[in-house]
Amino acid sequence: MLNRAHLKEWPVRKFGNVLAAMFLTLFVTAIGVDTSFSQSLNWEGQDGVFITPLAYSVPSSDKKFGVPAVAYHYLDGGPVIGGFHQVSITMGAFNRIEFGYTGNLHQDGSTALSGLWSGGFNIFHGKVNLIRERRTWLPALSVGLVARTQVRNVGGVLQGKDTNNQDFYAVATKTVTSIRKVPLVFNLGFKATNASLLGLAGNAPAYQGRLFGAGAFAFKGPGRSTILLGSEFMQQPRSIEGLPGAVIPTTLTYAVRIVPAGALPLHGWGVESPRLTVDFGIAQAAGRIAPGVDLQARRQFAFGISYGF
Repeated sequence: MLNRAHLKEWPVRKFGNVLAAMFLTLFVTAIGVDTSFSQSLNWEGQDGVFITPLAYSVPSSDKKFGVPAVAYHYLDGGPVIGGFHQVSITMGAFNRIEFGYTGNLHQDGSTALSGLWSGGFNIFHGKVNLIRERRTWLPALSVGLVARTQVRNVGGVLQGKDTNNQDFYAVATKTVTSIRKVPLVFNLGFKATNASLLGLAGNAPAYQGRLFGAGAFAFKGPGRSTILLGSEFMQQPRSIEGLPGAVIPTTLTYAVRIVPAGALPLHGWGVESPRLTVDFGIAQAAGRIAPGVDLQARRQFAFGISYGF
């Protein structure tokens, strides 16, 4: 039986994890930092679009750690799933590595099914750039991982215990600037995952190979700003652990990124090392996943803001 009082409680240990990760990261930056400003962070704290990672990494020098980037994201998951707040801190190292932590905080929904979602969970991520992008056809290529802990959504609630899930992925990204002087970004990746909806719907029954990708273009906005328009897709494992017969569709997003001032992008989804970016988006997550089960999360508002110190 679901205990609503327990589900509404945000465990104290999760706040401890957030603070410890932030203080640790800030301490590491004192060892040696580069003055580069960070690029924009995605939903889970990676250099990326909204939900997909790019092959680029948060800027740093070849011999030092970079300065940290921080981000806040919000997703209105609808009356069933509820709202999600993501607070991230990420940094780069040696101009090829990035790593960081994101705390996921959840607001309860208002329906009978909403008890299947708990207070939140932890997200740790890391990425290594294997091949740098060249001016020829060669894209940037990176590999990475995402580890989510203390996940108590859907299957975790039904089992009455915390669960874990992971992604292991490879991604290639190419920015093209020679077509009518409009920068175009192409992104394609493959991951092995046992997470359902990035952990927001708990776990999948087993690891599955899934594709993800994105495309975007940029143009000049008012007041020397830069505006980027893009869309993403991310295949999800079709099944949810603990809900036999449920089917999760591919996630789609439509995003707008605003860089308040600066030149047109020359490197990836954003300008060359922007200090501040603001994202707005619409996410198509999940609707009717089984007979009589509608998650009502097909046209959901999302917001994000990233800042590089």
